[in-house]
Amino acid sequence: MRALVVSNMLADAAHPERGRFVRDQVDALRKLGEWNVELYEFPPGASALLRAARHLHGRYAGECFDVVHAHFGLTAWPALAVKARGRALTVHGTDVRHPRTRLATRAVLPTVGLLAAVSEALIQEIPGRRARERAQVLPCGVDMERFKPIPRAQARAELSLEPHGPYVLFPADPTRPEKRHDRAVALAERVGARLLTLGGVDPRRVPLYVNAASAVLVPSEREGFGLAVLEALACDVPVLATPVGIHTQALEGLTGTLCAPFELERWRAALEPHLADEDPRVAGRPRAERFSATRMAERVAAAWRSLVADAG
Repeated sequence: MRALVVSNMLADAAHPERGRFVRDQVDALRKLGEWNVELYEFPPGASALLRAARHLHGRYAGECFDVVHAHFGLTAWPALAVKARGRALTVHGTDVRHPRTRLATRAVLPTVGLLAAVSEALIQEIPGRRARERAQVLPCGVDMERFKPIPRAQARAELSLEPHGPYVLFPADPTRPEKRHDRAVALAERVGARLLTLGGVDPRRVPLYVNAASAVLVPSEREGFGLAVLEALACDVPVLATPVGIHTQALEGLTGTLCAPFELERWRAALEPHLADEDPRVAGRPRAERFSATRMAERVAAAWRSLVADAG
């Protein structure tokens, strides 16, 4: 069976990390071997939507996919240019939170047979009671092959970092206000650590940054899912995070981690023991495996099968 995944998160030189989680899911779906999956990506921005619709219409004229699956609400509109037996949409957060994109997302929902969100909490933010009732949780998952433990000394050497310096990682672009870079800065200054960030970092080098850090700081105001926490756990690296998105479920009962509202002194007390350790680690990989890209792809594939069966 054939599926087309449509994403408005095409990476560029300034943002090579953009849309990586969708590409990881497509790769995992392809490896399952059940579906012939194509990926169509276009840049973010309102002006790109019409261009994408025209290009999709011309590129796939006369073809009909078993499933066309859009990521982000606005993307579902140009995806309508491609014929499909069943249509799917995964919302990720801003598409149901921003006032204008929320309206656009709500308007396209009647065309979607399979509606998904990346977390249970995000389902509750989808506009419309009936839409919320039929929505499924279908996250993208963490690439367990790319994110794995690397000796801290090796990771720091490859990044030209000091071998014994106190480093912590803010695993996001500092310009994204909801990620709360300011909180990470305040904590790093409080403990005297150097703060690394991931804005504009090649995704292939991100595991080096995770393993180079004594701890990963995720003090987000909100998250649709929270993949960065899982990537840290897949590397067995300690992580401190606010209780948003998947964080509570991922970190519950896991020694060496913290999931709590951001309070500078509480987070300092949790972080300092990791900074005093030469190579602090937690038993995070088994927890991350529950949310691996492969397992999440299996859930998506099953949802696609049901969608096609319902279409007749």
